[in-house]
Amino acid sequence: MTSRARQLRGLLDSSHGTLLVPGAPNALSARVVEEAGFEAVYVSGAGVTNTFLGMPDLGLLTVTELARHVAAMADAVHIPLIVDADTGFGNALNVQRSVRELERAGSAAIQIEDQESPKKCGHFEGKEVISIAEMVGKIRAALDARADDDTLVIARTDVAAIEGIAAACERANAYHEAGADMLFVEAPRNKEEMRYITSQVPGRHLANMVEGGLTPILTKAELDELGFAIGLYANSAMRGAVLGMRNVLQHLAKHGDTRDAQDLLIDWRDRQELVRKPEFDALDARYSPEAQWGWTL
Repeated sequence: MTSRARQLRGLLDSSHGTLLVPGAPNALSARVVEEAGFEAVYVSGAGVTNTFLGMPDLGLLTVTELARHVAAMADAVHIPLIVDADTGFGNALNVQRSVRELERAGSAAIQIEDQESPKKCGHFEGKEVISIAEMVGKIRAALDARADDDTLVIARTDVAAIEGIAAACERANAYHEAGADMLFVEAPRNKEEMRYITSQVPGRHLANMVEGGLTPILTKAELDELGFAIGLYANSAMRGAVLGMRNVLQHLAKHGDTRDAQDLLIDWRDRQELVRKPEFDALDARYSPEAQWGWTL
């Protein structure tokens, strides 16, 4: 059976241009991403931290917590998971352990970044980065730790906000030479900087579309033209879900019930279909005591 890492590589090798990848913080939202027809899903470190811990993206999540979420999501969907592993949760040796854990959990691609630990969201102020040499060691450690050579290692640099886009491209070139399968220059500030990235650095590139962040939101056609392999919408679905929850709860607080708020809710049947209740009902019936008559017991 084709691994999901090979499946992801096949999607990137296709001639369909930029692959749009929404993010998901949990298994239910990954189901919604798959249901909507997207061919891969991003496990957002910020999204998992926000939803699981109710905390900001400041490097507070552990690799064990992240791996449990990845395992649940991989079990819930058939599409490949691209996993945000922050800084790799430590030095090069920690990166190796993180890659092994996340790959076993079901990651098709693992992203690591060159920030100092504890990291910060790529669109926050006050970031600091490690040396190029230290990050190159982390990339090589990640590549060596893979059990499946098809598992992609994505190398992200956050130096653009500190030293400018030319310095970011210098790092991205070093990371490409170290063997990274994809490059992620975080927080370019305009379309010209985005074009500079893809023109100055060989290899595949990821563009992070953060609503309200430092980078302009471009269309798929614009990302295609610039040469980006992935257009990432890491937390769009989660932010939409939070707005939906607020709307329902405001209605409940104001009216004392939800009888007239059905247009704000997924209906009962649709909810059960989303979480695959008919499949589980069929399995329950198959393995029930009544279904075992006729077997050799």
